[in-house]
Amino acid sequence: MVKISPLAAPLLVSLTLLATPALAQGVKEDSVVVQPDKVTDDAPEVESAEQANLPSWSKANAEALLRSIEGIGAEGLFAKDYNPEGLAAAIVSDDQARLDRVATDSFLLLATHLRDGRTPNAARKQWFMVDSDADHMPLVSMLTSALLAGTISQTLAGFDPAHPDFAVLKASLATAKTPAEANAIRVNMERWRWMPQNLGERYIVSNVPEYLTRVVHDGTIIATHKAVVGKASTATPQLNPMATGIIVNPTWTLPRSIINEGIGATIANNPASARAQGYTWTGSGKTLSVVQKAGPNNALGVMKLEMLNPHAIYLHDTPSKGAFASATRAFSHGCIRTERALHFSGLMAVMFAGKSPDEFGQAIASGETTRFGFDQPFPVYVAYWTMIPGDKGGVKKLADIYGRDAPVVASFAQPGRPAATMIAPAVVPTVASAPAKKLGGGD
Repeated sequence: MVKISPLAAPLLVSLTLLATPALAQGVKEDSVVVQPDKVTDDAPEVESAEQANLPSWSKANAEALLRSIEGIGAEGLFAKDYNPEGLAAAIVSDDQARLDRVATDSFLLLATHLRDGRTPNAARKQWFMVDSDADHMPLVSMLTSALLAGTISQTLAGFDPAHPDFAVLKASLATAKTPAEANAIRVNMERWRWMPQNLGERYIVSNVPEYLTRVVHDGTIIATHKAVVGKASTATPQLNPMATGIIVNPTWTLPRSIINEGIGATIANNPASARAQGYTWTGSGKTLSVVQKAGPNNALGVMKLEMLNPHAIYLHDTPSKGAFASATRAFSHGCIRTERALHFSGLMAVMFAGKSPDEFGQAIASGETTRFGFDQPFPVYVAYWTMIPGDKGGVKKLADIYGRDAPVVASFAQPGRPAATMIAPAVVPTVASAPAKKLGGGD
């Protein structure tokens, strides 16, 4: 159940008269910075058997791994990927070197898919979230510990995402009625694995196909807001930048695409009209730089969540309030427009920037651009789940508004990502992960 902060009611009452008018229904907010998908997978880190210092596989540990592989369908993965026949043969071969090699290879690949997801980067359309799980779940050291303690099955089970929504999907996979339903569930279990295992105690999450933004504090949802997300031609990408502050009465620096769409011509042909709309500018032609001053007609409305990222994506208000009444709300240029912006920004300022409701109200009323920095920055997850827990149990399917499920389903018939870590028989130089390409998306 959604719990609303007790601060929200008095805050909204004190700001009732400051609400922005529902004007400028055709205003376009800043556009997404479209960047190419990351289509190649990182090279694995390679360690020698000597560097890894792995103990030998006992038959008991290898049999536990085989049982985990045989039951891996419950995790939405495919047993055939992890060489169960080869592992079974190695267990009965009385060839220790063979058993060590085959079992280690199977474990590292399976652990990679459980921790990071099976889906190759090429099928993760516009997915730019940073997953730091490798930093605190290093596969080789975890394998070494599991072999010594005899906890192979428990170690593999420990890679599951911690969020309860993942557990709901996992339970629903067991009762899926059709292959299509099972695949839809698998796709979304995969997306959970592409994210940090634990989202944290404080975060904001916007689920694009659900058109909703939620604020989570101490593990509890304290606010839910309708969202307007990118239309198909300017789709909202998936990313997880840190929120560092809330800006009230923001100015808007127009991207080149929107200057070219019309305001540039207005400035050239009717500068008085442009000034009346709050625009100021320097330069001309290709050097024209345009800023819209804070005010009721500003495309960002009364607030913008500061979440620096190369895609120019952020959460903000809008004077185009009518869009929130639609059941489907994919209308923006990529950024996430946020309903009840006074409530949202007030919650941010009071709960996360340590301001009083009066301080926040005065900043809004002043009309001046004001930044409230957060005491502790926290992540914003711009996610894409098309299968979510249902209101009355089970799961429900959402529209795949950008067509991002099909590439993941298609990848199930192909080899998955390679193991993140590999063991070589001799000492070799470590292969550094491929440098991250500058990726793209935004409104």
